[in-house]
Amino acid sequence: MPSATPEPLLKVDGIIMSFGGIVAVDDLSFSVAPGEILALMGPNGAGKTTTFHVIAGVHSPNAGRIIFDGQEITSLKPDGRCRAGLARTFQITQPFHELTVEENVMVGALAHNRTMAEARVDARRYVEMVGLADRADVLAKGLSTGQRKRLEMARAMATRPKLMLLDEVTGGVDQKSIPGLIALVKRLRDEGLTLVIIEHNMRVINELADRAIFMNRGVAMAEGTPAEIAAHPEVIDLYLGEAMEHG
Repeated sequence: MPSATPEPLLKVDGIIMSFGGIVAVDDLSFSVAPGEILALMGPNGAGKTTTFHVIAGVHSPNAGRIIFDGQEITSLKPDGRCRAGLARTFQITQPFHELTVEENVMVGALAHNRTMAEARVDARRYVEMVGLADRADVLAKGLSTGQRKRLEMARAMATRPKLMLLDEVTGGVDQKSIPGLIALVKRLRDEGLTLVIIEHNMRVINELADRAIFMNRGVAMAEGTPAEIAAHPEVIDLYLGEAMEHG
C-alpha cells in the first residue's frame, strides 16, 4: 500500500464535461496519492474514458480543475501534460503500424532525448521491460492484441511519466495473456509509477487496485477498496453480476 502523503499527485476537482445536451461527466472529484493504483469502473457509457480524455487534455471541461503534481494543468495541451509527467494508453491501441516495435517506442522516447541514438537506447530498455525484446524489429501491424497492449505501455513509459492512465489493459486480450499483463502493471508500480486504470474485469481490479471508484452516467456512485465496491448494493444491482460473468 502507498504511504500516506499530504499532497495527492493528481486531483480531479469538480469536473463537468458535456457534449450538447449530454452530460458525460457530472461534477466528478477524486484524488490519487503517489504510488497508488486507482481503478475507474462502471458500465459502458459511465464516463470513464471521457474522464481520461479530460485528464489527458483531449477535452477541455465545461467546469472544474485538474491539478497534477501541485500545478493546475486544466488549460495545458496534451503535449504539455506529457512533458509534465502524465502519460496514457488507449483501449483501442493506436500504434504506428508501419514502424517497428522499437521505432514506435522511440517516438515516445524523443520527448526526453535530444538525439535518435539516445532515444533508441531508451526504447530498447522499455521494449525489454514489457517483454517484447524478441519482437523489437517486427512491424507493429504484425503484433497480437496482447502484444499491442504491451507496446502501448512501453511507448507511454518511454515518455518517463510520473502518472499513467491505463485504459482497459486486459480488454480484448485472451485469458492466458491476462496474468502477464497484471504482472507488468505491478512492475510499473514497482518502477515508481502512480496508475489510474479503467478496467471491467473485477478479478483484475482485485489483483491490482488499492482503491476503486464506481461510475454510472458520469457520476461517482461509490468509492472504496475493491472489496467495498463489490459489496455495495447499487454496484451489485447495476453492474457486478455482469462484470463477474465476463471476468
